[in-house]
Amino acid sequence: MNKESSHSYDYDLIVIGAGSGGVRAARISGTWGAKVAVIEKAALGGTCVNVGCIPKKLFVYSSHFGHDFEDSKAYGWDVEVKNFHWKRLVENKDKEIQRLNGVYEKLLKNAGVDIIRGHAYICDAHTVQVDQQRYTCQYLLIAAGSWPTIPDIPGKEYAITSNECFYLEKLPEKIIIVGGGYIAVEFAGIFHNLGVSVTQLYRGPLFLRGFDEDVREFLAHQMKLDGIDLRFQVNVTRIDKQSDGTLVCTLTDGSIVRGDKVMFATGRHPRLENLGIENTGVQLGEKNEILVDDYSKTNIDNIYAIGDITSRIQLTPVAIAEGHCFADTIFGNNPRCPSHENVPSAVFSNPCIGTVGLTEEQAREKYDDQIDIYKTSFRPLKHTLTQREEKTFYKLIVHRETRKVIGAHLVSPEAAELAQVLGVCIKAGATKEHFDATIGVHPTSAEELVTMRVKEPEKSTKNRNAL
Repeated sequence: MNKESSHSYDYDLIVIGAGSGGVRAARISGTWGAKVAVIEKAALGGTCVNVGCIPKKLFVYSSHFGHDFEDSKAYGWDVEVKNFHWKRLVENKDKEIQRLNGVYEKLLKNAGVDIIRGHAYICDAHTVQVDQQRYTCQYLLIAAGSWPTIPDIPGKEYAITSNECFYLEKLPEKIIIVGGGYIAVEFAGIFHNLGVSVTQLYRGPLFLRGFDEDVREFLAHQMKLDGIDLRFQVNVTRIDKQSDGTLVCTLTDGSIVRGDKVMFATGRHPRLENLGIENTGVQLGEKNEILVDDYSKTNIDNIYAIGDITSRIQLTPVAIAEGHCFADTIFGNNPRCPSHENVPSAVFSNPCIGTVGLTEEQAREKYDDQIDIYKTSFRPLKHTLTQREEKTFYKLIVHRETRKVIGAHLVSPEAAELAQVLGVCIKAGATKEHFDATIGVHPTSAEELVTMRVKEPEKSTKNRNAL
């Protein structure tokens, strides 16, 4: 440890929140020799493990089998699908999540971290209360995460969020999903592929704001082709429950849509309720996020914050990196801050999105249109037999002067896996010539990434309205 512990405190570090970021920070701090406690009132692992990334991906896997059974016919298989058992999926998911909860507990205990169960209330910059017990610390790390937001409209009590979707007693026949972010898009694909009639509503002209425009348009087209009722520039103004349990949504255009469930995926807010943050003097941003510097430190010298509660990049690997950097900086004598540039990410839609680096719109603004665009769309080999309408889309963005690849955007079943590798390439500063000189792996869809030679005609987005 590069910081001397003060014996007047119960702990060198108290971490509020045992999500992925908080656990990493606590565990690494413990291995550096710090006396650490983590406070958590719910299951260990936070949103990602319990009601986020992991159960969602398990549901995505399940949803793919429907198409796979259909596609197998073109390859000579006669598969008789008798039934889909939602309850079995949920039970098996729960077993895996419980196993992961135990893994997190073991990781913390092996690092010598005390696990304190209950709700954390911050009394001052060095004191946290759980139930009637107070604990003091030299450093305080807030990693309490975020929580789904449901708009304040009549009938909002009938709506659910992604949290509840993981524990539904039965699969609905029809669901209305409100929102245009990645969570809404992912659950639209999950439920649709499990046989549910899905209507997705988004108030703007095109969903997935912040992603590359070509990707957004391509995925919207693919989802509509697949049979999802996707509606833009419309929102829900009220929800009414009928005597038979049906939920009726009144929309801004005057129309109505009916469903068994209404799920809102309209954003998340920092989880500050009854946390006592007002007792610390910590500064908050416009969206109540905790403001931090590059090292995740707040305006109060001993208080740090990481993960969703800071509203930087709301991704589990980012929170983990922030937590690890915090521990190394404070207790490991190795000051370092996480990089929030060129972070690979994925949307587990159907088909999947993988992305890293700048979007075309961002690149044109940053480099004054001095970029080259290479893109392709094609039917993958698998579907030449199935005749499924699903297509693949690849796009590379190149800085004209340096020839560096500064953005890669993919829509394909393997996009998430490719995005991880492309993230390394872009971090390393690979140029278009590096891609061109690489021999393709044949026959694969990914070989198209190293065979795109013809750039798109030049254009400018300066005078275009952002979607």
